[in-house]
Amino acid sequence: MKAKYVLIISYFYILLFVYAAISKLITFEAFQVQLTQSPLLSAYASTIAYLVLGAELLFALLLCINTTRLLGLYLSYGLMVAFTLYIYLILNYSDFIPCSCGGILEKMGWNEHLCFNIIVSLLALVALFFQDQKRKRFYLGSIVTTIASSLLVILLFLSSEHIIKKENPFIRRYLPHVIDYPKVKDLGFNSFYFAGVNADTIYLGNTTAPLLLTSITEDMQFQYEKIIEIPQMNLNYTDIKLQFLDSLFFVSDGTVSRVFKGMLPDVKTKVIIEDKGKFTKAKALSNNKIAFIGQLVGSNQSVLGLFEIVNDSIIQTKVNSDFLEKQIDGVFDVDGNLSFDTKTSLGIYTYNYRNEFLVFDSDLSLISRGNTIDTISKAQVKVTQLKDGTVKMSSPSNLVNSKQFAYNGDLFNHSKVKGKKESKSLWDESIVIDVYDYQSAIYRYSFSIPIKDKKLFRDFWVTDQYFYILADKEFIQYRRMRK
Repeated sequence: MKAKYVLIISYFYILLFVYAAISKLITFEAFQVQLTQSPLLSAYASTIAYLVLGAELLFALLLCINTTRLLGLYLSYGLMVAFTLYIYLILNYSDFIPCSCGGILEKMGWNEHLCFNIIVSLLALVALFFQDQKRKRFYLGSIVTTIASSLLVILLFLSSEHIIKKENPFIRRYLPHVIDYPKVKDLGFNSFYFAGVNADTIYLGNTTAPLLLTSITEDMQFQYEKIIEIPQMNLNYTDIKLQFLDSLFFVSDGTVSRVFKGMLPDVKTKVIIEDKGKFTKAKALSNNKIAFIGQLVGSNQSVLGLFEIVNDSIIQTKVNSDFLEKQIDGVFDVDGNLSFDTKTSLGIYTYNYRNEFLVFDSDLSLISRGNTIDTISKAQVKVTQLKDGTVKMSSPSNLVNSKQFAYNGDLFNHSKVKGKKESKSLWDESIVIDVYDYQSAIYRYSFSIPIKDKKLFRDFWVTDQYFYILADKEFIQYRRMRK
């Protein structure tokens, strides 16, 4: 009877391993991708994919032969213990990850899968008890196998986490359903950009009608259109941008060194900054502080600066010349984007051409540095200096980080660099957003957003409940499912 039980369990394991291995072989690429997406084993996904497949086939073969069946049972038990602990860690220390088992086993939920693995492991343990007549060897062997399998999974988990967060092999951790339930509104034009949010109202600026303010409610209805009024209309404005902090708004154009301020519902503004030198990428940090990118006097190098409005007649200008780190020319290589988190009152500068972002406070004091998960640590730009001293980019650059938004401690980064094991179709048909805890400089997760034509993607914005996108003429609202 005992021998028959051992034989039945052995055949069951043979069937289980062969079926699982064949299922993995049929969809091997998908199996590798699923392991790559696992937060527990991402760094070793390729190696583990081959090892698991080989182990299942080898252990099935050992169970077929009488002389190696005992060894096969110990190894099979150890593998099932490893699988069981892996699922336990998934359930307790991870977000949902696609099952990598193959076949009908993928249809199980994680709790059902955990119960199944525990039962199958216990069946193997009972078979070992019947098969191994030397009791001391059985007790020692089963204990050692259990501990060794558990330690292996735990060490792989800890090591993989260290590599993902510290050594950076550029493996993204995709989570499903980060945003969902899209609603689309046709704006009629493709020249809109996000200017700000106030309660349930989204404000849009327009590059072709620079003083046009368009507001849309959270229920996707046009609220109103207004024309912002600014004095000094005789100036040659070429880069007007609107920005809102609740109902307070700013109108800036660094090409003529002007910043105006107003308060809705009034559309009239007054000048608060004028003739302070040309600047770009102005970003309001508060009602009296505006960060900007300018050029250091006597040099072509870009610097981070701050306008502080003490009162209507006194403007203090502060420049942090050590903030942006020159690698090549100090202009194109330090190009990037300013973001401001209204929840934490911290600013973030993200380089366009290298994997780094800088966190600063409202006084331009550097708080910390962080890295995006790609491996491009040096800007890949080539510049040429003309006879008149003008510096021009001499060849197309490799854009790393395109657009960013900071919200409630998270930095949402639109990455332009393909990660390991990512399919071409993913990058052809969607944009990828990487999310970071920027205060701790830790990569959290990634998600993709389907876009008909990536070239038509323009901008995005994040609120507590929604994730908004501007793509071509469409205004798209997604509900945030994970925060």
